[in-house]
Amino acid sequence: MDAFVVALASVWSDSGFAALEAGNLIMILVGLILLYLALVKGFEPLLLANIAFGCLLANVPKTGFETDPGVMQVILYGVNNEIFPPLIFLGVGAMTDFGPLIANPKTLLLGAAAQIGVFVSLLGAMLVGFTLPQACAIGIIGGADGPTSIYLAAKMAPELLGAIAVAAYSYMSLVPLIQPPIMKLFTSEEARKIKMDQLRPVSKFERVVFPIVCTLFISLLLPSVTSLIGMLMLGNLYKEAGCLDRLNDTAQNALMNIVTIMLAVGTGLTMKADKFLTFQTIEIIILGLVAFIGGTAGGVIFGRLMSWADGGKTNPLIGSAGVSAVPMAARVSQVVGQKANPSNFLLMHAMGPNVAGVIGTAVAAGTMLAMVGGK
Repeated sequence: MDAFVVALASVWSDSGFAALEAGNLIMILVGLILLYLALVKGFEPLLLANIAFGCLLANVPKTGFETDPGVMQVILYGVNNEIFPPLIFLGVGAMTDFGPLIANPKTLLLGAAAQIGVFVSLLGAMLVGFTLPQACAIGIIGGADGPTSIYLAAKMAPELLGAIAVAAYSYMSLVPLIQPPIMKLFTSEEARKIKMDQLRPVSKFERVVFPIVCTLFISLLLPSVTSLIGMLMLGNLYKEAGCLDRLNDTAQNALMNIVTIMLAVGTGLTMKADKFLTFQTIEIIILGLVAFIGGTAGGVIFGRLMSWADGGKTNPLIGSAGVSAVPMAARVSQVVGQKANPSNFLLMHAMGPNVAGVIGTAVAAGTMLAMVGGK
């Protein structure tokens, strides 16, 4: 009997239950809430479900994920060492149509204007006590680009990676709720009714040359983001070349799905109670919202200036798509514009600043790395 009791005690002491703390229980609850939002409410389910499950795994004591060799260490290594974000960008590039941007190059300015939220949030983060590298990693949330947020956080503030990733992907999923009130606040009814001329056709030559030129120019200007921009444009080259269909199919389907699982689960694995349950997490979530609102407002305000400059040919609503939540932000521009004028079709026009926002956020991240440096 004594031997049985000793054995039972040994099993208990070796179990995760014996080491379970209040923080772990709270984070398990957070993971369950995120799972509910992903699976029931449909908030970025492909990403948030994996992040949530990774959060559950991270808060099981005594797993040895961070010390023992195995698949979890490989996943964490891929998150922390700029492996998964560039591979995600390869898939994004394979699914992206840069045609609207090439047809209307001035919309690149709208994508750039939407990055104002990044720098507003950066200043706000510094004011509340974050270090400059941490503030840079927080500010990039305003670009609404999850992979870039993870990429920059891993380089500049790895201790904040979990909170930054959750904030970035949460606000991406809330684009249809957050953006419309801001868009209406900074535009008039008349401005929202503006119909834009049909975009010109874009030749195959232009589509093939664009990713090559873009890669060389941005990489030479900001070498620190060459892996992101290079993979984004390589994926797009697969799409536009016409003779790389197998690679294009792999990049936007099989590879994209596999890397999404790895990146999202790895992000969830960083959400351990001792790192996530801090006042800083609340500050990051608030600052992320400020960044996102600032980016949306910056794009719309610049859209109004562009509309004034070109005599009312540009509907300022497309400026809100300058945040790089592709293609959701462009769809929101379409929905808000069509409510003001049922004959309005802004989707393809909004895709110009939308894909420009992807490039703009990567450029903003590269600028921060060049000026501040990573850890």
